[in-house]
Amino acid sequence: MSKTNPELIDLIRTLKQKSREENVNIWRDIAERLEKPLRVWPEVNLSGIERYAENDSIILVPGKVLGAGILTKKVTVSAFKFSSEAKEKIESAGGKVLTIKELMAINPKGKEVRIFG
Repeated sequence: MSKTNPELIDLIRTLKQKSREENVNIWRDIAERLEKPLRVWPEVNLSGIERYAENDSIILVPGKVLGAGILTKKVTVSAFKFSSEAKEKIESAGGKVLTIKELMAINPKGKEVRIFG
């Protein structure tokens, strides 16, 4: 079954194009993960980000970020989807919430990006 969400289809296409332009594999890897069925996409809780991320790190979740747990670290988190609680907690901890396209625009080479999930 192929994807029907036009936003997702455009994102996958953009990721593959950016991977070719910048000659980096991270964007192709994310595109391939997003092409998989929704049921296997990761759902990452803030408690996991708190446990495994360093302060000021860049986290990329090829799925959804959920608001369970407490976040005290200032991190930049990029994902396809966020729960409203997750967005609030990330921003109140001093972090940033970005879409995957925004992260690609800011960091086209994908340097120091950690993939969670």
